[in-house]
Formats: sequence, structure tokens, C-alpha cells
Amino acid sequence: MASTKAYLDFILEQLSELEEITYRAMMGEYIIYYRGKIVGGIYDDRLLVKPVKSAISFVSDVTYELPYVGAKEMLLVDDVDSKEYLTNLFIAMYDELPEPKKKK
Repeated sequence: MASTKAYLDFILEQLSELEEITYRAMMGEYIIYYRGKIVGGIYDDRLLVKPVKSAISFVSDVTYELPYVGAKEMLLVDDVDSKEYLTNLFIAMYDELPEPKKKK
């Protein structure tokens, strides 16, 4: 099942306090970037983020889910209704996220 543009728009609105939030459509799903780094994505209308230590500490109910078959587990973010929560989660994660790979 692909994610809907409406869910993407909702998540982007929730993150509107942050600068440099971008996304890229990929096979019916959406990869979410914060200041050039991949934070996670929207898969089957679920917000999943990379399981870095700061995110695991920040999320109160840690639930791992697969974005798609064959992928690494990611953290499910249930509390998407709180702008403040999502904003603070992305800020907390930023320093631990890997730098983007250099294009050749």
C-alpha cells in the first residue's frame, strides 16, 4: 500500500516550524530530510524514523517496524498530532544522523 499525499502534507505541516524540511517521493512512499540528512520516511501512511540513540530515548513507546520487506527496522512515531513533539524529535536526532553520501 502506498502512502497518500494527504498524509505527507499533514506531516509536513506538523514539521513546519523547522527550516529545511524536504522530501523525495520513492516508489509510492516518501523519504523525509531535515537539513539535508535523512531522518526517516512515510511508509504506508506511518511516520518511521531512523533508530538512533536520541530517537530511542525521546520516543516514549518504542516500537520497531519494517518500512518494507527486506529493509532495516525503523522507529514508529505514534504521536504525530503534536507539532512540538515532532519538531523536538527531529532536532534531537539531527546530530546523530549520518552525513549525506557525496555524489561522484
